[in-house]
Formats: sequence, C-alpha cells, structure tokens
Amino acid sequence: MSNDYSEFILGIKRKTGIDLALYKEAQMKRRLTALYEKKRYGSFQEFFSALNRDEKEMEEFLDRMTINVSEFFRNYKRWEILETKILPRILNENKSLKLWSAACSTGEEPYTLSMMMSKYTPQIKASITATDIDKNALQRAMNGVYPERSLNEVPPGMKEVFFTQEGALYKLKDEVKKAVTFKQQNLLSDPFEGMYDLIVCRNVLIYFTEDAKNLLYKKFHASLKPGGVLFVGSTEQIFNPSQYGFETEDTFFYKKM
Repeated sequence: MSNDYSEFILGIKRKTGIDLALYKEAQMKRRLTALYEKKRYGSFQEFFSALNRDEKEMEEFLDRMTINVSEFFRNYKRWEILETKILPRILNENKSLKLWSAACSTGEEPYTLSMMMSKYTPQIKASITATDIDKNALQRAMNGVYPERSLNEVPPGMKEVFFTQEGALYKLKDEVKKAVTFKQQNLLSDPFEGMYDLIVCRNVLIYFTEDAKNLLYKKFHASLKPGGVLFVGSTEQIFNPSQYGFETEDTFFYKKM
C-alpha cells in the first residue's frame, strides 16, 4: 500500500470513523483516484486537505465512496424464493417479524420488503429497519421517488398498486414508505440490534476484505433469532456457512442454527 494512500486512509478514519482499509484495496483505490483526478488534485494528500477544509467536498466523497446501485426486486428469482419458501417458514414460527435491510442504499430493497409484507397485514405485524452509511442515499430513500429503470423487475400489476407516476419518475405510496424506518449506520464499526427474523444484505459484501466479511458474518449471526435468515447477493455465496453458525436454506439464504 503506497504511503500516500496509507496516510489518506488514516486521516479519513480519524475524521469520519470509516476504515477504508476494510474495503478491497484495488477497487477502492481505483475509485478514489478517479475521483480526485476528476477534481484536478495531484495526490491523495492534496485530496485529503481539500476534504478537511470543505464539508461539501467531504459529503460528495462519502457519497462516491459508497456503492449506490440498487433496484426493486433485484434478481427477481431470489425474491421469489424469499416469498414462496423462506417467509412462509418464518411466518409459521412467528406472528410478528423484525426485518433489517443492511446497507440499504437508496431504499429499493427495504421498500421491496415492505411491498412483499403488505399482503400479510394486518394479521402479521412487521417492522422493517433500513440502514446505510451514506446520509445522501438515506435522504433519497426517505423521499421515495425513483426513475423508471429502478422499477425494471417490479412484477406486473405492482407498479400501479404501489407507485404514482409523476412525469418520468415514480413516487412510492405512503403505505409502503411508512413501514420502513431509516437510520445511518457503519456496518463495520457500529453495534447491531438483535432478534431479527430476516437480515437482507446484498451486493455489498463483495467490496469488503475477507477479514471484514468474517467480522460481518459473525455480527449478523449474533443479530438473528435462532431460525432467522441472512439473505445475501447473487455474487456473495458463503461457501462455509457452518463456520459462522449458519446452514444453507436455499442458494444465498442462510439460516441461523
């Protein structure tokens, strides 16, 4: 790791509490180099001085550092497994559910959960928490307004039920929004709540080092009820789930033993 980048990482950790060393170095370094070059800085040191001086620059940096690519029902077949196999088993064992969308980005994932759970209300009470490190992403999530491309995988009929079209944008209806509580959280350093029935954390773990992933699997395991499920992204299969106290319930779904 170059000295310039090492010092940058230390400075960012002191200033924000975010440890960039826990992200895969090549990917993170490439993204940040592109960002500072675009802004015409000559080094990580110059870039850090600018971030230190200018709060708006720091906010933009944090926004770019996080991975805000999301859409409703992303990889639809997996959500179908959740709906037809995983949720019925969980609902059979509980009459109220505690769900968490971790690293929720701009909100498509927790709102997908909200739409899915709406068919069970009022018989089943479901609380959905959604967290992300990026304040700007959370603000966009709370606004609940999305471009059409975010709705590519929304099943037929659902678009009309849960969204209002406003020009080229789609606005989520209030009944979907009010089921979700958003909070800022750093997955790697902040404590987790417990007793979740389902934790959804998709397309985020691929950016972390193996050490960071090991830490997160253990924290997720501790946060689930026995029988609770961790749902990960389609490039994030856990090849040794029993090492963390999980068993595979289906591909990308891991049940706490």
